[in-house]
Amino acid sequence: MSLRVAAAAPFVQNGTRRIRENEFVVALSLDRDWFSPDQAKRLVDVATQEGLLERDGDDLVATFDPADVTVPEEFVPDEDVLRERSAFERVLEALVAEGLEKHEAVGAINALQNDLEITIEVAAVVYARRQGVDVSELVPVAKSALLEAREEE
Repeated sequence: MSLRVAAAAPFVQNGTRRIRENEFVVALSLDRDWFSPDQAKRLVDVATQEGLLERDGDDLVATFDPADVTVPEEFVPDEDVLRERSAFERVLEALVAEGLEKHEAVGAINALQNDLEITIEVAAVVYARRQGVDVSELVPVAKSALLEAREEE
């Protein structure tokens, strides 16, 4: 969840859920020295795509409560947070965050994919739901992947 922590840091620093985008970039690049300004802008794009942030004019609004996120003093995000992740990767992260073992989840998702003859994204969403993990924000992505796969057949 380092993307959530990195995205939360400027909001926590300012004690708010809304911040100007340029202040967000300054907080990550100059104040914390975690990223270059361009990388901080990329983090905005990734966090927005993943539903953690919303743009409102020149402002960024956290879709979660930043006060619920702890930013450890020694925390430094990996550059991996700047990479867009597939729906499968995002579901897998949610499953692991809920305490499931990664290798067990991957095996179960692969088995479900083979049994039901569906895409890996759909299998991941179905498995997560069966495990009681809310990944509803990824259902449209999984559905789109399924429809694309069906069109290719």
